[in-house]
Amino acid sequence: MIGMIWAQARGGVIGDAGDMPWSLPEDMARFKAITMGHPVVMGRRTWKSFPPRYRPLPGRENIVITSSDDFVAPGARVVPNLDEALATALAIDDEVWIVGGGRVYRDAMARADRLEITDIELDATGDTTAPVPDASWRVVMRDPAEGWHASRTGLRFAYRTLERRAERPRERHGSLVE
Repeated sequence: MIGMIWAQARGGVIGDAGDMPWSLPEDMARFKAITMGHPVVMGRRTWKSFPPRYRPLPGRENIVITSSDDFVAPGARVVPNLDEALATALAIDDEVWIVGGGRVYRDAMARADRLEITDIELDATGDTTAPVPDASWRVVMRDPAEGWHASRTGLRFAYRTLERRAERPRERHGSLVE
């Protein structure tokens, strides 16, 4: 299973200048609970956006994609492309999480089986956006079913889980599979 997980403000904004333009501790706790024990795949900029004390993300094999031959990510595996990242991750565990950034999400979308999205009721500006799920996805869970949760930071948010519809073939490691 290849999953992707992100939080987004209105308009799909997920980041600005290497940071998230909000504070939502409930989302961070959910991110940790979902990804713990499984490999996480990310781009170099996402890796660098984590405070050094959180790199690598503990309890998860961290795999960083970069085209830079001399990039070093202590405690993580560095790979040159998404195909190698997914092959490495799937050799470790049958559940893998793509955790950012925008380009990695867009490149991995055709290969993903599940999306875990936190929608934040916030107008935010940013330079990075999430991909928009197309008709091949269906919402299988929204929490709360209607309305919003209230964060201790004052933001309102909701969780959505989307799964790929079974009738559509998806790309897996560069080829289509049923």
